[in-house]
Amino acid sequence: MFSAREQAVLRLLRSDLPLSSRPFRIIARKAGLEEDEVISIIKSLEGKGAIRRLGAVLGHRALGYTANALVLWAVPEEQVEEMGRLMASFPEITHCYHRQVPPGWSYNLFTMIHAPNRDLCMEKIRRIARKIGIDDYQVLFSTHEFKKTGIPCEL
Repeated sequence: MFSAREQAVLRLLRSDLPLSSRPFRIIARKAGLEEDEVISIIKSLEGKGAIRRLGAVLGHRALGYTANALVLWAVPEEQVEEMGRLMASFPEITHCYHRQVPPGWSYNLFTMIHAPNRDLCMEKIRRIARKIGIDDYQVLFSTHEFKKTGIPCEL
């Protein structure tokens, strides 16, 4: 599976990166490694496919993005692949998922769109709907965030 060094680095990467110009140096100290070792391990794990990418997750509410809309789109099944790729190309869309839905439910493509307020969010949604040519959609705005974490994993 993973070596002890790899496990130590993976455990530390599950938490927020230290706010530092040298976050991997801090991670290295915590893991009992050198900074260049941590970077090498991360690159190795990336090469093995254990890590796809490292990225920042912004607290969108703290940045003034208070409108979060889950948009449910009714996409003909034969167009899901094409529409999914097209929707995923919009910078306004942060998540895009195809879901199997129960009989009688037509909304099978789900996207998340964020904006500073609901009016701007709806403008974005209407513009996207016009560009992709789909007018059958539902918008569900978030009202309260109960939990937001990364995916738990056992090492």
